[in-house]
Amino acid sequence: MKNIVVTGASKGIGFETAKRLAEEGHSVFAFARTEEKLQSLKSYSPDRIHTFTVDLTDEKDLSDCINQHFQDLKIDVLINNAGALINKPFMELEASDWNKMLNVNLISAVSLIKCLKPNLKGGHILNIGSMGGYQGSSKFPGLSAYSAAKSALAVLSECLSVEFLDDNIAVNCLALGAVQTEMLNEAFPGYQAPLSAEDMATFISDFAINGSRFFNGKILPVALQNPS
Repeated sequence: MKNIVVTGASKGIGFETAKRLAEEGHSVFAFARTEEKLQSLKSYSPDRIHTFTVDLTDEKDLSDCINQHFQDLKIDVLINNAGALINKPFMELEASDWNKMLNVNLISAVSLIKCLKPNLKGGHILNIGSMGGYQGSSKFPGLSAYSAAKSALAVLSECLSVEFLDDNIAVNCLALGAVQTEMLNEAFPGYQAPLSAEDMATFISDFAINGSRFFNGKILPVALQNPS
């Protein structure tokens, strides 16, 4: 049994990943901003799923939560899944849009990694990126801010895999392609993805547990087709 933190766990891929890991017998520490949806998640496995209503972009809120609940807890895996998407042409993007994309998709992961790094020795940090932020992949109008933030998260994964070698912490990034979620509907209304959130959760859960045996500092595309 492992202790696993999952962010963005109130819906979509994060929700299904947390469920899957609990079903496999792991202790899951689920983070999200919406308490009602977290309680729905907890109902699937009250003994294994522990929920925390936290705004990851609020450094004080986050640090207070970690100091209160995680001081002496060994964390085996951190899955940085929390994300947000703005679909807007580049010339219409405002500074607030860029700040939101960077804060939710990049800085929140940075803050949580810094808070939990002492708990993660010998563990695995798995950042959930996007094919939109994968170099050489197809790009789509309206997603420049989102894609740029996810690209930064991917490169951060490479950097931290080197910085954290002495603590035996593996860091990888999965660049996900199209998965049928609310976020995909925002980006591509009416598009039917080849994979469900449950399908992707199965893959992420397995990689979170076993991927660090084979990969470190890798940005791995996980996609069947475009849009990606």
